[in-house]
Amino acid sequence: MFTRFGRTIVRNPWKVIAVWVVLLVGSFFAPSLADQVSTDQASFLPSRYESVQAQELAERAFGNGDEATATIVVKRDDGQALTAADTQRVGELAGALQSADIDGVGTAVTGPQAVSPNKRVQLVNIALTGAPADPELGEAIGSIRDLVGSTLDDSGLSPAVTGDVAFIVDNQDAFDSALLVVSIVTLVLVVGLLLVIYRSPVAAFLPVVVVGVVSAVSSAVITLFVKAFGMQVDQSLLTILTVVLYGVGTDYIVFLLFRYRERLRAGDASTDALGMAVSRVGEVIASAAAAIVIAFGALLLAVFGGFRSLGPGLAIGVIVMAVAAVTLVPAIVSLIGPKVFWPSKSWQRTPRGSVFQRLGRLTGHRPALVAVASAGIMVVLAWGVFGLKVDYDQVGQLPADTESARALDDLQTGFPAGALNPTTVYVRADDSGRRLDPATLGRYAQTLTSVRGVGSLMPAPDGKPATISADGTTAQINLLLDTSPYSTKALDLAGDDLRKAAHDQAPPGTTALVGGVSSVFADIRDANNRDLRVIFPVAGVLIAVILGLLLRSLVAPVYLMIAVGLGFLATLGATVLAFQGIGDRPGLSFSLPIILYLFVVAIGTDYNILMIARLREEARAGNDPRTAAALAVQHGGPSVAAAGLILAGTFASMLFAGVSFLAEMGFAVSIGIVLSAFVMSLLLVPSITALLGHTAWWPGHGDAAARGGTRGIHGGGPDERRPASGYADAARPSA
Repeated sequence: MFTRFGRTIVRNPWKVIAVWVVLLVGSFFAPSLADQVSTDQASFLPSRYESVQAQELAERAFGNGDEATATIVVKRDDGQALTAADTQRVGELAGALQSADIDGVGTAVTGPQAVSPNKRVQLVNIALTGAPADPELGEAIGSIRDLVGSTLDDSGLSPAVTGDVAFIVDNQDAFDSALLVVSIVTLVLVVGLLLVIYRSPVAAFLPVVVVGVVSAVSSAVITLFVKAFGMQVDQSLLTILTVVLYGVGTDYIVFLLFRYRERLRAGDASTDALGMAVSRVGEVIASAAAAIVIAFGALLLAVFGGFRSLGPGLAIGVIVMAVAAVTLVPAIVSLIGPKVFWPSKSWQRTPRGSVFQRLGRLTGHRPALVAVASAGIMVVLAWGVFGLKVDYDQVGQLPADTESARALDDLQTGFPAGALNPTTVYVRADDSGRRLDPATLGRYAQTLTSVRGVGSLMPAPDGKPATISADGTTAQINLLLDTSPYSTKALDLAGDDLRKAAHDQAPPGTTALVGGVSSVFADIRDANNRDLRVIFPVAGVLIAVILGLLLRSLVAPVYLMIAVGLGFLATLGATVLAFQGIGDRPGLSFSLPIILYLFVVAIGTDYNILMIARLREEARAGNDPRTAAALAVQHGGPSVAAAGLILAGTFASMLFAGVSFLAEMGFAVSIGIVLSAFVMSLLLVPSITALLGHTAWWPGHGDAAARGGTRGIHGGGPDERRPASGYADAARPSA
C-alpha cells in the first residue's frame, strides 16, 4: 500500500502542498485552543464525588458555592509585630478597596479578628462576584494588586494578594512563560541538533516549517473536537502539545530523511529514492503513530477530566503530524531533492567503521551479554520506584517568586497552614421542611474540631460556629486544618477520617458533606488511582495488539512490551531518585506517573517498531538471526539514536519552564527516551531477538528469507550501488 502511496505523493507535490495550505488558512478562522483551558481542577471531577456534591449543595443553599475570594496578607517589612498604627493603615486599605468600585470586587473586610495571635500578620478578606475561573476576576486581581501597592507604598508594610483567583492568575502567567521558554529552547535544540546531524540548514529548518503548519492545524482540530463534545482542556496541554509535535514530528522526519539518504547512497534516482523511503518508513510511522494514539486515547477511559481531555488532544496532534510526515514532508523534499542536505556532501558516501557498526558486531557476537547488561541497567534504576511519593500541592508547583506563593508563606507565619483554604462541612436537613437547630449545630461543630488533624473552628461572620442558609435547611461549618490543605496528611484527613466523623456524628435527620480544596484533591487522588489501574493495562494490551498485527507474531509483542514496561519503571525510578533523593521535592506530581507511562510506552514502542521492522527486513534479506541483529543495529541505529537525541532534547527544554510539574515531566520523559532509544531499542531488543531467532516471529514467518544469500557480520554485502527489490534494500549500510 505504501509503495503506491509514496509514488503518488512524490509525483504530485504541488497538489499535496496546496491541500496543506488550505488547511493552514482554515485554521486561522477556528476558535482559539487557549480559550478552552480550565484551571479549576474540581471541574474535572464527575458529580458522584463528595467534594463536587458539597460544592453543588453550597451553590443551591448559599448561592456562592463557586464564588471566588481573595486575601491580602500584610506583614511588616522588618518582620516585627504589627503596631496599632499598622492595623489602622490596613483598615484604611480595606476601606479604599471597598470604595474603589473595582468590577468583580464585593466586600473587603478586616479587623482585630483578622490579626494573627502573634501579631505578625493581618488579613484583608475580599469577596469577589463570580467563579474563580472568570477572566474578569483575573483583571480584578490585577487592579487589587495595583491599588494595594499604591496605598501601602512607603508604609513599612509588605502586602501580598493570594486566594483562588490569584493562584489561577499566577499559575496561568507561569504556564504562559513556560510555553514561551519551552518553545524557544525546543526550537534552538531541534535546529542545533539537526545541524550537527545533517550539517545542512535546509534539513535543520524543515521540521520547524512542518511543525509550525501542523501546530496550527492540529490546534484548530483539537478546539473543534473539545467544543463538539463539551470538554475542558487542562492548561498543561498547550505546553505539552508543543513539545510532542516538535519531538515526534522531528523523529518522523529523521526516519524519512535517513532512509532517503540511504537509498541515494545505494544509487537510486532522487524520485525513486524518496518514493522507496516513504514506502519503507510509511509503515513504521503509521504503526508508531497508531501506538501513540492508542496510548493517549486510553485516557478517554479516565474518570478525571484533566486526563480525559489531555489524551484526545495529544492523539489528534500526533495523527496530524503523522499524516504530514508521509505527505507534506515528502512533497517538500521531492521539490528540493538532494539539496535538502546542502551544503554537506557526506550524504554521497557511506561511513566505514562507525560506532553503530562496532555496536552491531558486539550485539551479533555476544547477544546474551548485551541483553543482560542492558536489562541490568534498567533494573537497577527501577529500584527507585519503591521510594515513590505522590504530591498534590498545586501551590508548590508555582515558582517561589510568585506573589501568591509568597503570600502563603507570609500567612503561615501567623495562622494555621489551612487558614487560606478552610475545609468546609455542609449539613443538610433530609426533610426540606425542617429547619436546623443552631445549638445542635454548635455541638456538632465542636465535635468535628476534636478530629485529629483539625486545628480549629473558623467562626461565621456573626461569630457563631455555623452559617445557616436563609431557609434554615443547610448549614456551613468551616474548619482549619493544622497542615497545608494540599499535603498528603490533609488529603487523608478530608477524604477519610474527617468524612467518617462528619457522616457518623451528623445530627439525626441530616446529611453531611465535606467540601473544600483538601476534599477536592482527596477525590482527585481516588480518581487518579482508579485511572492508573484501568489505563495502564488497557494501553499496554492495545499497543501489544498493534505490534502483533504489524509483525504477525505473538512472541515479539510480548517481550517488546515487557521491555517497554521495564523502561517505564526504570524511568520512574530515576525520576524519584533525582527529585526526591537528590532534590528536595516531597513527592512527584500526582499526574506524572500516568503521563510518563503513556509517553514512555508510546515513544518507546516507536523506537521498538523502527528497530524490529529493521530486524525483520535484515532477516528477510537472507541473514541468520545474529547477523540480522548486527546489521539492524548498524543500519537502524543512527536513525534511532538521532531521533532519540532530538526528542530527549525537546523534552529537556521543559526543565527551563519554571513550573515544578513541567520540570519533572521534562526530566522524566527525557530520561525515558534516552533509555528507550539507547538501551532498549539499540541493545535489549536486537539482542533478545538474536537469542530467540526464528521463535521471535512465531507463529508467523516474518523472518522468511527473500532472494539473496546470507551475509556474515564481517563479510561484505551485495553491491551498494545496485538497486534492490523487496526488503533486501534495507540491508545496506547507512550512517
